[in-house]
Order: sequence, then structure tokens, then C-alpha cells
Amino acid sequence: MTATSSRIAAFADRWPKLLALLLGAVSATGFAPLHLWPLTLLALAGWMALVARSPQGWRALGLGWAFGVGHFVIGLNWIATAFTYQAAMPAWLGWIAVVLLSLYLAVYPALAAWGAWMMRPRADAHFAAPSYLLAFAGLWTFTEWLRSWVFTGFAWNPLGVIAVPHVAAPARWIGSYGMSGVICLLAAVLILAWFRRRVAAAALFASLLVLWGAAFLAQMSGDVDAAVRSKGAKPIAITVVQPNVGQQDKWEGSKAEANFAKLARLTAPKDDKPRLILWPEAAIPDYLETGYPSYYYDRSPAAARGRLTGLMNPGDLMLLGALKLEFDREGNAVGARNAVMTVHADGTLGARYDKSHLVPYGEYLPMRPILSAIGLSRLAPGDIDFWPGPGARTLDLGAFGRAGLQICYEIIFSGQVVDRDHRPDFIFNPSNDAWFGAWGPPQHLAQARLRAIEEGLPVVRATPTGISAVIDADGRILASLPMHQAGRIDSFVPKPHPPTLFARYGNALPVGFALLLLVAAIAFRRRGR
Repeated sequence: MTATSSRIAAFADRWPKLLALLLGAVSATGFAPLHLWPLTLLALAGWMALVARSPQGWRALGLGWAFGVGHFVIGLNWIATAFTYQAAMPAWLGWIAVVLLSLYLAVYPALAAWGAWMMRPRADAHFAAPSYLLAFAGLWTFTEWLRSWVFTGFAWNPLGVIAVPHVAAPARWIGSYGMSGVICLLAAVLILAWFRRRVAAAALFASLLVLWGAAFLAQMSGDVDAAVRSKGAKPIAITVVQPNVGQQDKWEGSKAEANFAKLARLTAPKDDKPRLILWPEAAIPDYLETGYPSYYYDRSPAAARGRLTGLMNPGDLMLLGALKLEFDREGNAVGARNAVMTVHADGTLGARYDKSHLVPYGEYLPMRPILSAIGLSRLAPGDIDFWPGPGARTLDLGAFGRAGLQICYEIIFSGQVVDRDHRPDFIFNPSNDAWFGAWGPPQHLAQARLRAIEEGLPVVRATPTGISAVIDADGRILASLPMHQAGRIDSFVPKPHPPTLFARYGNALPVGFALLLLVAAIAFRRRGR
């Protein structure tokens, strides 16, 4: 062990930033689809030890930034694929976008590394100092929470998602960002064990085991309670449709009829029992609402709705992604809404949900006068920007219960996916993952599973190319359709749990958990232990 440590230390002294960059890249292999979470723990432990060796705070900051660049470039590589679907921009620009985004996102690990370095004991700069390790976990938790909302936020791939679903039970108490702190503490256990601080390693691991065990028992209790409360209740039958319409075909006008035919074939009823039909985001190009100038319609709203009701039983209800236009006083379209429409079997429209958390450069172009002047455009087709809706909302679907709506990547924002004053029975997450490459869809699914655990609510996903899934309130996948395969899921909505602690208090809990770790770190530092 001594010889190995010496060789690693020599390399770290010569190429510290390169080593941090490589460790960051390795750490991202714990995310879907690779799921190499042991490598993530080892990479985190190595990086934390590397930062502790820094002779100055600004160097610790640089090592944190280098780690973050590697971490995000690998984890977000799927973003580059999105640019291949936009003819107005070259495909190579996608990788530049990934790198530029990673250069910004790396600021957050950099701040965590610098803050933890500042918390080292004055007299003992040992890598395994409790004050340093606890501060690292607390600051990672806090900076990850900051990343979720600063500049509208980009919360993709919180570190805690690698725990889904088997050891993610504590998320029902401390949320996604708190789980990320737990992952850092597991890496701290490895550091303590490496430096033969066996008592400290055993104590920290035992504490984490107790936290997980208590959360798991609470989760099991929720299962029992849900079973008791739902006894005798009529299950909600659903049909989830995945047509396997690729992004290259989705907005191709000549293929619109063929795309609808795929949806129609998969939706046709197998019996006369009422069901809730769930179609993906932006499932059809037709406008379903009346009142637009006539030249905006390829077919009348009545005809468009008639095509849908022709696929439905008398008692069916359909939720589908569609577009809504916004007009100025002169009748010109000035904005659009990415919406989920409710269509009844008689052709009437029910409640509508408008996407709130829009994708910069995907659904709207920031600084449009400047960026459009140099030839840039949105990744999604269209000349007008989408407008945001008011936020999380629960739709009353009558006999089909209460549905919370989150369109596409809205589901990644922990603590923002449910209207807490009107708690739903389940969350419907229509999405279009067709342009997310090979890594994006499984990562998206993993984060939806984490939302289910946090909120104690089942999540149902419908996407055009996969991965569509029915997820229970414990984050388990009960039914799914793989990527790039057409199909349908005929199932029932799983039962919700009673509101979890996180469902009641949201991100105040992970922030409080981070502060608790920092208080403990300060206490250890003052005692010089």
C-alpha cells in the first residue's frame, strides 16, 4: 500500500489538474447507462484526497473545477446529439456546447472543493480529517442545490441518482441533494479506511447504514399503509403509447400521417373498459383549440379532436402533448405553449397544463436579437419562442384521479414537481427523449425514479422513442418499453404513499442536512481532531 500510495502521490504532484480531470471523467460512469457506481466512489475519494494536498486555496479551487469539467463533459455527452437534428447549425457545435456548459457547471464542484479545503484543521492537513470530509459532503450538497436554480438552474445528474433505486430510500427524508451528500460520505469512508482510521470509518459507515435502514423501514411502512388505504379502491387503468417516432421524422410534414397512424394503431382499444390514454410530449402537430386565424390550421380543431376520439372507448380520457399558440392584438402568433391537453371521449377539451421550466436554446433563445443576428437558432423547430406556464399543477381527472404534470426535463428539478397544496395521486411525465442520444433517456428515467422516491408518488412516463415506464412510489419500474421500440403499456397506476417528509418540506431538508454537516465539521475543526 505504501509503494502504491507513493507512486500515486508522485503523479498527483506532477499533474494534479490532469489527474483531477480524469477522476471527474471516471466519476460520471456511475450514472446511467453504465451504472459503474463503485468507480464513482473511488474517483470521489481520490479527488477529495487530491484537493486536501493542495498547498493553497486557489489550487484547491482549480482542482475542483478540473474535476467538474471531466465529470460534466462525460455525463452530459448526450447534449451533443441534440445538435445533429438542427440543420441550421453544424453537428460539431454540439460538442462545443457540451464543453462550454461543463466549464460553467464545474464552478459548483470548484466551490465545494475550495470550501472544504478551508475547513482543514490548522495543525493537521491529513486527508482523513473529519472536519474536511464532513465539510466536503455538506458543501457538495449545498452547491448542488445552488446548481438547481441559479440562472434558471440545470439540475441534471445529481450525484445521488447513482443510488437509485436500491439504496436511495433516504431521499424520502433528505431529497436528491442530501443523497448526493451521502454519496460523498461513502467516499469519505473509503478515505478513512485507506488511511487505516478504522474506528472512524466504521463509525461513519454504521451511521450511514442506520440512516438507510430507518428510511427503508419507513418506506416499507408506506407500502403497507398504501395497501390498506387503497383496499377496495378501483384501480386506474392506463394505456401508455410509445410510437417510436424519431426526431428526424417528428416534424417532417410529409410523415405526419404515418406518425399519427403509429399512435393510432397502438392506441386502439382491446376491450370496452374505461382507461386513461397517455401520449408523449408534442404527440401531434395539430392545434386542438379553436379561435386561431384559419390559416394556422392544417385541419379544423373539430376534425383533429375527432381523430383522437375515434380511438377511444366512451369512458376513456386522453392526456397528450400538444402546442398552443399565443397571439397579439393584430392576430400574429407571438409565442407558444408546450402543453398537455385533456381530451374527453365526446371530443371536448378539459384542463390544460403548460410547461413551466423551459429549456434554454431548446425551447427559447436567450438574448434572441443578438444570437439570431449571428445565425443561431433554437434546437427545436420554429421561429417563435415558447412561453412558460405558472408552475406545478394538479389536474382533476374525475374517475381517473388527480394527476400532477411535468413535461420532459421538468421532472429533474427536485422539490419543484408537485403542487403541495393539491397533492396528486401520481405524476405524468410526457417527454420527447428522441434527441437525447444513447445516454440521455436512461439518465432521464433514473431521475424520474428519484422523484417518485422523494415524493412518495408513482410516476408514469410516455416518450416517442423510449424509455416509457410505469414507476411505483418506491422508484421501482413495474413496466417499461425499451428505447427505439414501438409498443404500448396496458397497466394500472400504482398506489401513492402518504406524503413523505420531503414531500412536506421540500429542499429545506437537504439544505438543513448540509448545514448540519458543516456545523459538525466546524466542531471537529475547533477540537483539532
